[in-house]
Amino acid sequence: MKIALIGYGKMGHEIEKILVSRGHTIPLIIDFDNTDQLTAENLNACDVAIEFTTPATAYGNIVSCLEAGIPVVCGTTAWLDRLPEATEICQRNGGAFFYASNYSIGVNIFFAVNRQLARMMNRFPEYDVTLNEVHHVQKKDAPSGTAVTLAEDILTGIDRKTSWQLGTTTDPEKLEVTAQRRSVVPGIHTVVWESEADTITIDHTAKNRSGFAMGAVLAAEFLAGKRGAGKVYGMKDLLGF
Repeated sequence: MKIALIGYGKMGHEIEKILVSRGHTIPLIIDFDNTDQLTAENLNACDVAIEFTTPATAYGNIVSCLEAGIPVVCGTTAWLDRLPEATEICQRNGGAFFYASNYSIGVNIFFAVNRQLARMMNRFPEYDVTLNEVHHVQKKDAPSGTAVTLAEDILTGIDRKTSWQLGTTTDPEKLEVTAQRRSVVPGIHTVVWESEADTITIDHTAKNRSGFAMGAVLAAEFLAGKRGAGKVYGMKDLLGF
């Protein structure tokens, strides 16, 4: 396939390596210094776009792709207040849009385990639950999009928590979410269920960015040929769970 790569930071470079290794070409690379080249004409030379930029620029980039009729995979987080607008534009234009808070196959298995455990724990109010995430200092959003997904899935699964809060809390109805930033940590997410009797912990540790990049490339391959669908896809569509 011909892939437009929007965002050429560390993730963009990792995605580029995987695309090339899988036989794809990249006729268009957009970074902060050539945003004027993100045009319908340039996009129409591509089959799919992969977008990993910043919360401030993601929405505009997605709209540019959808209005050009190009399927787009987005891995940028912390812009989801505008997701309903992007969804409406996708449907109106008969586009194809793929969004995930995390593209790692392992993390999405972790999501499934977290959802199941939360449903099980709804019967056992003696267990309190907390969530902690650790990322590298360049991570722009806190908590991470992955942590937000984990937190919202926990809230869906148990009745005794009504909302999540960033930072420590003593309110029993709030899910405590803490976020740390360290020098060279790709990503660690830990969910702890604790009672007076014992502690149950599940966690996922990323060793590098390759897992996230591979998932984004698989999403692009999944999205190819879906022009005209008018649908928003996610990792559940790709992985089947």
